Amino acid sequence: MRRSALTLSLLWAGGVGAQTMDHTDHRAHAAQPIRGRPAVAPAAADTKVPAHSSMDHSQMGHATAQDRPPTQAPVASQPADHSRMDHSAMDHSQMDHSKTGHSGRPHAIGTPPASEPREPIPPPTDADRAAAFPPVSHHMRHAPAVNSYFVLNRLEAVEAEHGSAQAWEGQAWIGTDTDRLWLRSEGEREHGRTESADLEVLYGRAISPWWDLVAGLKHDFAPADSQSWAAIGVQGLSPYKFEVAATAYVGESGRTALNLEAEYELLLTNRLILQPLIEVELSGRDDPQRGIGSGLSSVEAGLRLRYEITRRFAPYVGVGWERAFGGTADYRRDAGEQVEDTRLVAGLRLWF
Repeated sequence: MRRSALTLSLLWAGGVGAQTMDHTDHRAHAAQPIRGRPAVAPAAADTKVPAHSSMDHSQMGHATAQDRPPTQAPVASQPADHSRMDHSAMDHSQMDHSKTGHSGRPHAIGTPPASEPREPIPPPTDADRAAAFPPVSHHMRHAPAVNSYFVLNRLEAVEAEHGSAQAWEGQAWIGTDTDRLWLRSEGEREHGRTESADLEVLYGRAISPWWDLVAGLKHDFAPADSQSWAAIGVQGLSPYKFEVAATAYVGESGRTALNLEAEYELLLTNRLILQPLIEVELSGRDDPQRGIGSGLSSVEAGLRLRYEITRRFAPYVGVGWERAFGGTADYRRDAGEQVEDTRLVAGLRLWF
C-alpha cells in the first residue's frame, strides 16, 4: 500500500514538473550536442553579435559539410525563440552586404536583380559604315537657272444649245524663280467660227514666295475687230491654296476692264481631283461692238472632275455655268442669245 502511494506521488510530481518547465530557456538545450555537434555555451543577453563578415559559424552551433557524417541524414534544427532575441545587440553597421549578395536597392521576391550586359555593343567597323552609307555615284545637281512650264488647263468639247463647241484655256512661262515671261490665252469656237480669243504677254516679278506682280499687253482677236490692252495685275496662291489672279486692263478710247479668277484643287485621291473655278468680268464703259455693257458683265463657274493617268495627262468631265448681267444681258437679248447657259464639258488637261 505504501509502495502504491509512493508511485502515485512520483507520477504526480513528474506531470506537474513537465507542465511548469520553462520552455523559454532554450539555451540549455542549445548547449547540448546534437548528433555529434559540439556543445556551445549560451551567449549572454548583453553580448553583441559580431558582424557577418567576421562571424565564425563553426562556433555558433552550425555544422559544416566536413563535420556532418556523409551517411547520416541531416537533422532539422530546433526552432528558436525570436521573442527573446535581442536585435538591438546586433551590429548591422559593420555587416558586409556585398558578401551576402544583397544590393542597396530592394527587388521583387523571386525576381533576379538586374545585371549589366556581359558584352557591350561593339564599335562600328568600316564594313558597317559602308553598308549604312553606300557611295553616291553622282553628285547633287542644281536646277538650271532658266526653267519653263506650259499647262493647258482646258482643252474641251462643250455641249452647246445648237450643237457642239470647243474651248481652251492655258498658260506658260519661262524664266528664273524671280523673273519670268508669262503667256496666257483663252478662247472658244462654235459652229466652226471663233467666238472669242485673246493672248496676253506679261512680265512677272516675284514680290513674295507666293505672289507675282505681272504687267504687259493683251490682244483680243475676237469678237468684232481686234483690240489691244495694257495689263497689270497680281497672281499667286492665296491662303487655303486658292489659285487667284486679278488683272486690270486699259484699252483704246479710255476703255477699262477687270478680270478676277479663282480656282481650287480638291484631292479626293492621289489621282482623282475635283476642280471648282469661278471667273468674273467687269467693264468700265459700254462697248456695243462686242456686246459688253458697263459694270458687272458676266460670271462663269465650273466644276470639273479629272483623273490623272500621269501627272502630265489627265482626262476630265464636268459642268459649266455662265450668266450675263446688266448691259451685257441686254445686248444678248437683243441679239436673240441666251442670258444664262449651262453646259456639259469633257476634255483633257496637259502640261509640259
